[in-house]
Amino acid sequence: MAVDMTAPDGHPADPGSWLLNRIDTREHRLTCQIEQTQTEIDTLTARLGELSEQVEHLRITRKTLIFLAEEDPAPAEPLAAPAVPDHPAYQQILPVFGEAGASLRARDVAMALDLPLTRNDIQNLRAKLKRLADRGILVKTEPGLFTQPRP
Repeated sequence: MAVDMTAPDGHPADPGSWLLNRIDTREHRLTCQIEQTQTEIDTLTARLGELSEQVEHLRITRKTLIFLAEEDPAPAEPLAAPAVPDHPAYQQILPVFGEAGASLRARDVAMALDLPLTRNDIQNLRAKLKRLADRGILVKTEPGLFTQPRP
């Protein structure tokens, strides 16, 4: 295979210059390839870092879940029953709800206790039912309607 050693002006080129030009061209191409390869390496290195971080997060999550699954749960302390006020009226009200097994209004409780059905007496009884609801002994299911909480 014959190598063309002519200069751009058509005259025979100096063999030393011709070789240096070929070396320069080859060096330029290799430098471009190095830069492209380095860019690819940088991109892949960044991606590798991201993937490694995600794997590490999964490992930490796995360790945490295994630890929590193996950990002996502390025995749950039983909830203390809410304290019923000492007044005898409260002691009379609660059995009415136990026997009824349903939601009751103040008027229903007054009738069950054979109390007078005056407005004032029903208002006083309603205040006591609200107090029991505030303490968690009764539950107010809707305005004026009370029941015992479900276990």
